[in-house]
Parts: sequence; structure tokens; C-alpha cells
Amino acid sequence: MAHTLITKAGGERERFDPVKLERSLAHAGATSTVRARVLAEIIHELRPFMSTEMIYRKAFELLKTNEETPVAARYSLKRAMFGLGPSGFPFEQFLSEVLRAHGWSVQTDQMLTGRCAPHEVDVLAEKNGRKIGIEAKFHNEAGGKTDIKDALYVHARYEDLRQAPIESSRVDEGWLVTNTEFTRNAIRYARCSNLTLLGWDYPRSRGLMQMIEEAKVHPLTALTTLSEGEKRRLMENNIVLCKSVQTPHLLTEYGIAPAKIPRVLQEAKQLCGI
Repeated sequence: MAHTLITKAGGERERFDPVKLERSLAHAGATSTVRARVLAEIIHELRPFMSTEMIYRKAFELLKTNEETPVAARYSLKRAMFGLGPSGFPFEQFLSEVLRAHGWSVQTDQMLTGRCAPHEVDVLAEKNGRKIGIEAKFHNEAGGKTDIKDALYVHARYEDLRQAPIESSRVDEGWLVTNTEFTRNAIRYARCSNLTLLGWDYPRSRGLMQMIEEAKVHPLTALTTLSEGEKRRLMENNIVLCKSVQTPHLLTEYGIAPAKIPRVLQEAKQLCGI
């Protein structure tokens, strides 16, 4: 088991690490008893080159069966981000809510005119006199990575806006934000050019995951008591946060069955602290 290779979403292979799995289960809030049970089941079913997605799905189902609902929802948080698609616009909305929860004033889909060309900015954020232009790079699958081409593009356009002749179009810096990871070359270039990157767990201990959990702004898609169709219907009406699901009236309005509503509200309360 200690030397069993598993396959990551991007196709790379690595040794299965039971400590890493247990750590993620503990982070989600699973008890020591349930963690031991999940680990035992996974190890029993482990096969060479098994995908990390299969391991995740097995662990998720075991948590749903053996733990209180919010534990499985917290464990599925990274996967829940992929549900903010396929267009990526709900991801921009969600990112805006995360920034607002951290004290930023935010606007989306802004047209600004730089020194050389006009630019459409996904998210424009201001705080303590700083104005940040943000490119939100959304990926639908776990294997997607944001690479150096995106970093080059974002750095160039925000350098243009930094030198904008009109003050209302001027930004102090640009950020590149993604729901997954960055390639090594993207990180190397960003460090050299002073471009700020924000990924799922980048920078370490201050990535998007930490910002979400610190401010308790979990995405609506993390709720396990709603079907995919119900989540999509809510997002089409600009409801992207778990904590926005607060009243039976709202859920009834968007077609959630009355018998299901108490369970949805309970999970939202436990997961998001509403």
C-alpha cells in the first residue's frame, strides 16, 4: 500500500499517502472513528493507478453515510467549485463575494481604457486606497492548470491599465485568480514580474480555500442536499452562496420540494453558519 501509485487528475502519478487523506478528512471535521473507517475502506479497495477522483468519490460517499451532512460538504469544497460553471460567470460572482467578505468593495464586468487599448475586467476590487484588476480563470475539471500564457497576458493588460491616462480606468496592480492550480512557469514568471497569483491553495496558507473558510462564504454548490438541477436554477438567478439560502420562501420560489427544504436549511446553517 505504501508504494501504490495513484493517478492525479492531470495524469501525473504519485504514491498514495494515507496521511494526506486523513488530514483532509480531519480538516472537513470527520471524527477519528470515521477517519479510521474511511481509510480502512480506501486501503482495502486501493488498486495500482487508481484515480484520485475515484478515491475522492469513495471517501465522499462514506462521509455522507457515516457523518453529519456538513462534513461531507466541507470535504467536497474543492469539487464544489467546479460546479460554478460551465461559463465561469458564477465563479466571478462567487469570487466577488469572497472579496467582499474580506472587506473589499467590488464590481464585475467593467470596461476600462488603458494607455494603449480598452480592456474588459472580470472583477475590479478596491480596499484601503488600492484598486485591483482581477482576471478570473475558471476550470471545469480538477486537472486544469493556469499557465504562463495567462500570466503573460494578465501582466501586460494590467500594465496598460496601470498607465491609463484617465484616473477612473487606472489600477494599481493586477491579479490572476483560478479555482485550481498554476504551472511552475506561471508562478516563476509572476514572482519575477510582481504579478499576484491566487489559486486554490496558492499561496500556501493564504489561498482561495483559506479565504473561503475564514469568511464562511461557501459556494452554493457545496450543499449536498440540493440536486445539480436545483443548484443550476438558483445560480441562474445570481444565487451563488450557501449562506444566501436562508428562508423556505426563497427555496419554494425556485422550485425546491417543501419536504426537502428543512434538510437544505439545516445543512446550510451547519456548513455556513447562517
